[in-house]
Amino acid sequence: MARRGIREYDAKRIFYRMMPQYTGEKIKFDIMPILVDPGTEIEKLPEENPWLHNMRLVVKPDQLFGKRGKSGLVLLDASFEEAANFIRQKMGKSAKIGQVKGKLTHFLVEPFIPHDSEYYVAIKMEADADHIYFSTQGGVDIESVWETVKEVSVSPLEDQEFDSEPLLEGLSAEEKKLLAPFLKGTYQFFLNHDFVYFEINPFTIVDRKIKVLDMVAKVDDTAAYQNVGVWDFGEFPEPFGKDPTPEEAYIKSLDEKTGASLKLTILNPEGRIWTMVAGGGASVVYADTIVDMGFGKELSNYGEYSGDPSTELTYLYAKTILSMMTRSKHRSGKEKVLIIGGGIANFTDVANTFTGIIQAMKEYSDQMKEVGVRIYVRRGGPNFKAGLEKMKEVGSEIGIPIKVYGPELHMTSIIPMALRDEGKGVN
Repeated sequence: MARRGIREYDAKRIFYRMMPQYTGEKIKFDIMPILVDPGTEIEKLPEENPWLHNMRLVVKPDQLFGKRGKSGLVLLDASFEEAANFIRQKMGKSAKIGQVKGKLTHFLVEPFIPHDSEYYVAIKMEADADHIYFSTQGGVDIESVWETVKEVSVSPLEDQEFDSEPLLEGLSAEEKKLLAPFLKGTYQFFLNHDFVYFEINPFTIVDRKIKVLDMVAKVDDTAAYQNVGVWDFGEFPEPFGKDPTPEEAYIKSLDEKTGASLKLTILNPEGRIWTMVAGGGASVVYADTIVDMGFGKELSNYGEYSGDPSTELTYLYAKTILSMMTRSKHRSGKEKVLIIGGGIANFTDVANTFTGIIQAMKEYSDQMKEVGVRIYVRRGGPNFKAGLEKMKEVGSEIGIPIKVYGPELHMTSIIPMALRDEGKGVN
């Protein structure tokens, strides 16, 4: 599992859409937020959203960073014309958030809600339980009043209903009548749609209706298949300040042209450990295992190829990784390590994908020998025996140390072998 942040815009749209069913229609939201990006024709927005001219507005960047107000990036109580001018002035400009610099490219537009009170709710998934937090003193300085935050925990081994009364103790009967279904519905929403972190800070109550002001959300990215029709935001946004490298952009362009999945994130191009992992779940397991062993700073990349990509696509994917891996020797003088791993495939033809990888390995054999590379392979699935035999043969052919394993070896057992050179595979 990887915890991936989503835009506030997407979190709110999903939440607003789903909450009526989780509260028995007791909690409803009338107006959806608007996302403005560089391709948006701002002047045409009121045609589909006439409320833009009838209400005062809030505008803020929506790029996975907080403290926007303290950074002078939030416009409050604005007319549509003021909001449009604010976006035009900020769009594409650089901003520094903490120590991170990046360009402003996405803005959230929604109604401005005058209010007196501010509440806080957050839910965090941990290994032991889901932790639910609530306070009647929400806002940007929630940390400074953390003593007001109440907490309940719901164990994954117990009935996943929870008693909201401990959180609402001391509130009026009218507040409890509204907040109890809201908190319970929010938790069911969190639980049923694979969120791992969800925070509304603050929300308020106006005319006996809940109004959400700011929201932060993270999901388990391996659960996308369980949320078809709910998660409708497409690709996960990149963290603020992280512009894709040419290699990442190239792999993304390949991914967009196929029904298979090709993903690549560069973590440390100067690292010693590189991976080509088949399967999204396996890629998470491999990366976590490498980090758990204390080699996180040496992990160069994170990604996957899955969904039975063609030989040509796998060749292009492997070639991209090998081109980066072989640009220079490692600063320590040690050999670099390439782990070609994965679980036991259901329908990906191992022999076909390995044919593409082998083609790239032959093309970069001289460069691999020059910088020093050892390769470890573990794979199972359709035609895995033929694929592994090809890997053994190419090792002898190009003169690169390759150790090869099938499903008789546990999926992650190859990692300590690769990192400690304890393998007993066949070259």
